[in-house]
Amino acid sequence: MNWWLNACKAPSEEAKQQAEARQLQLTKPTGSLSELERTAVQLAALQNQVKPEIKLPWITVFAGDHGVMEENISAYPQAVTRQMLQNFASGGACISVIAKEYNAQLQVIDCGSVGEAYEYAGVERHCIMPGTANFAKQLAMTEAQCLEAMNLGRQSAEKALAQNASIYIAGEMGIGNTCSASAVACFLLNEPAEQLTGVGTGIRAEQLAHKKQVIDQALALHKNYVAQDAFKALCAVGGLEIAAMAGAYIRCAQIGLPIVVDGFISTVSALIAVRLNPEVRDWMLFGHQSAEYGHRRLLDELQAQPLLKLNLRLGEGSGAGASLGIIKLACSLHNNMATFAEAAVIGEKV
Repeated sequence: MNWWLNACKAPSEEAKQQAEARQLQLTKPTGSLSELERTAVQLAALQNQVKPEIKLPWITVFAGDHGVMEENISAYPQAVTRQMLQNFASGGACISVIAKEYNAQLQVIDCGSVGEAYEYAGVERHCIMPGTANFAKQLAMTEAQCLEAMNLGRQSAEKALAQNASIYIAGEMGIGNTCSASAVACFLLNEPAEQLTGVGTGIRAEQLAHKKQVIDQALALHKNYVAQDAFKALCAVGGLEIAAMAGAYIRCAQIGLPIVVDGFISTVSALIAVRLNPEVRDWMLFGHQSAEYGHRRLLDELQAQPLLKLNLRLGEGSGAGASLGIIKLACSLHNNMATFAEAAVIGEKV
């Protein structure tokens, strides 16, 4: 039942030390490539090889609908979730273009959207429930439903590893899910909605004030149930796709698959994963800092240094996907730059 508590793989300290030693030999001042160096060394430790490489990036988009949409907290109607699922699978979405650009495998999983049964080529439909319940009035999910969603993430990570993926990105889609993610973050960080709630899909100022009020109402409603339990916070105000991403992150760390975390909602899932199993943190790279209010606070809590800051707030895994170019470049520089000896360059001051 509690598979997420199982130990994670340990990054290779030997590969890390060898990668650090290689960085000292490359024809550049020590530390001059900063985060590119750090990224390459971290991946070397995670992949247990001195020269890390990104052969097959894997991207999974998890989708789910949210009952809190009853409270009018989004600029877009709930029907957009289903419409975007088809767009992901047909190649028209941002993350679909990114996946093609970096030769990544794209998996699309419907964890539970509102509507009649359907079949879209390229979409894996797992209707745990037709969207979560309205967390302003009741628990978003039962504990059993939340576990089922986490297991979808677990299965995705295992499938990625079975197909020899070298790095894993989880993205999300679900109209209303920034509201859900903000509520989860408030519980995890013990802060009010004012500190962690942004415009999401681009709502107006009066809608934003209402969104914060809805979240604070939910925090008060579920306070006694949640206490300080990250899993119960997820059940109380989370989303099916948020739970699935948390499950994927935990399983990736257990089976030894490096992770690139996306924006605000993905980082909420990352924090859930780390609260449930602290060893997961070692397996995370952070793709970008989004424009969504509160993301910087979450990154600070995770002691994370994002690779990009492009003011993105799309979701889907797009910021993490954009960072793949930087990650691949970091590996290429680490692997292919000449050493001082190879280039016959004096490596020390004389």
